[in-house]
Amino acid sequence: MDNRTLKELDLKHIWHPCTQMKDHENLPLIPIKKGKGVYLYDFNSNSYIDCIGSWWVNLFGHSNDYINAKLKEQLENLEHVILAGFTHEPIISLSKRLCALLPKELNKCFYADNGSSAIEVALKMSFHCHLNKKDTKRTKFLSLSNSYHGETLGALSIGDVELYKKTYTPLLLECLSTPVPKSSDFSEELQALKNLLNTQGEQICAFILEPLIQCAGNMHMYEAEFINEACKLCKEFGIDIIFDEIAVGFGRSGTLFALEQCDIVPDFLCLSKGITGGYMPLSVVVTKDEIYNAFYAPYEEQKAFLHSHSYTGNTLACAAANATLDIFENENIIEKNKILSLFIKKEFSRLKQFEFLGNFRQKGMIYAFDILKSKHSRAGLFVFQKALEKGLLLRPLGNTIYFMPPYIIKEEEICYVVNALENIFNEF
Repeated sequence: MDNRTLKELDLKHIWHPCTQMKDHENLPLIPIKKGKGVYLYDFNSNSYIDCIGSWWVNLFGHSNDYINAKLKEQLENLEHVILAGFTHEPIISLSKRLCALLPKELNKCFYADNGSSAIEVALKMSFHCHLNKKDTKRTKFLSLSNSYHGETLGALSIGDVELYKKTYTPLLLECLSTPVPKSSDFSEELQALKNLLNTQGEQICAFILEPLIQCAGNMHMYEAEFINEACKLCKEFGIDIIFDEIAVGFGRSGTLFALEQCDIVPDFLCLSKGITGGYMPLSVVVTKDEIYNAFYAPYEEQKAFLHSHSYTGNTLACAAANATLDIFENENIIEKNKILSLFIKKEFSRLKQFEFLGNFRQKGMIYAFDILKSKHSRAGLFVFQKALEKGLLLRPLGNTIYFMPPYIIKEEEICYVVNALENIFNEF
C-alpha cells in the first residue's frame, strides 16, 4: 500500500490522540513503514528525522539492534505472567538495578503501564498511606502552576495546563496550586507557598512536581534551588513529595534522573516514557520503606494497596527496560550526552538571528525556544508542516519549538535540523 491508501483507511477508523481530527482534512497524516536509528520512513520511501523521540520515549533510536535482540530472547521464554502472586527474572533484575541507581531510601518498586497510571498510583498511595496512619485530614494535593501530569482524571486534577483540563473541571479532584518560578529569583513564589501551607498545609497529602523542566508546560525550565526550598517547606507540614520524572528521567535533564540535581529525596518517584527506550508501555513508582511499611499488616486490617493493571510488569517491557539500562551502563551515555548537548546549544544558537524568536533555553538533552511573533495564526502548526516537507518530525507545543531527539543523533544530523529550521524561518 502507499501513503494515500493507508491515510484513507486510517481516517475511516482511527481517532488520534491530542488531535482535532478535522485538521486532517488539510494536514498530512504520515503512515510510517519502518524506523532505523533517528529516521522514520513512510510508504513512499520518504525519511524523517525523529526530532522529538516519538513523544519523548525513544532514547537509542528506532529498531535498536541490541534492544531488538533482548526482546527476541525474552519472547522465546515468556511473554507475560500475572504479577499478583507470581514474579519473573526480568522484573526482579530491573527493580534491583533501578534501586541501585537511586538514593538508598528509594528501594520499593510498584509497576504500572504508562505515565498517567504511575501518577494515579502515587496519588492513591500517598492518600492511603496517610489514612493508614490515621491522618484523615489530608484529602488534597498540591502542584505547581503550569504543570502537566497526565490525562486520566486524577492526573488531570493536579495539572494546570488549561488546554487539557478546562473541559473536565466538573469531574476533577479538589487540588491546590502554587506558582512555579519564572526566573532565578523565586522569593515571591516561595512566599506564596509559605502562605498556602500556613492555612492548608495539614490538609495536603502530597506535593507533586516535574523537577527542573515542565515539559508539556511549553518546556518551562526552573531552578533546582526552588525545588529544594519548596520541598523542605512541605516536609515541615508532613506532606509527601512526588517527583514526576516521566518525561525528564533517563538522561533528558542531563543526569540519569533529575533528582540528582536536587538536594531532596522524594517519597515517590514516577518513571515511564524512556524506561524501555521507546519500545513498550511501562511505568514504575519507586518509593520508601516508610511508605511500604504503612501498608504491611494482616489482611484483616484492610491496609493493603489494592491497585492493579492487567499488564503490570510485563516481561517484554521489562526486558526492553533492562536492555536500555545496559546501553546506559556500557556506552557511557550520560557523559556522551554532555558533549552532545553542548553541540546542540552551539548549533541552535544560530537561530537567534531571527528577531521574532526568543526565550532560547536548554537543560541537558532538551532544547527549546518560542516564536514570539508571526503572521501565521498557528505558527507552530506552520513549522510542523514545513518541517515534514524537509524531512523532520517536530511537534511544537503551541508556539514553542523544542528538540528532544534520540541520544544517538549525529552532529551532521543536528546541523541538518538547524539548517532546515533556518530555511523555514526565512519564510516567516
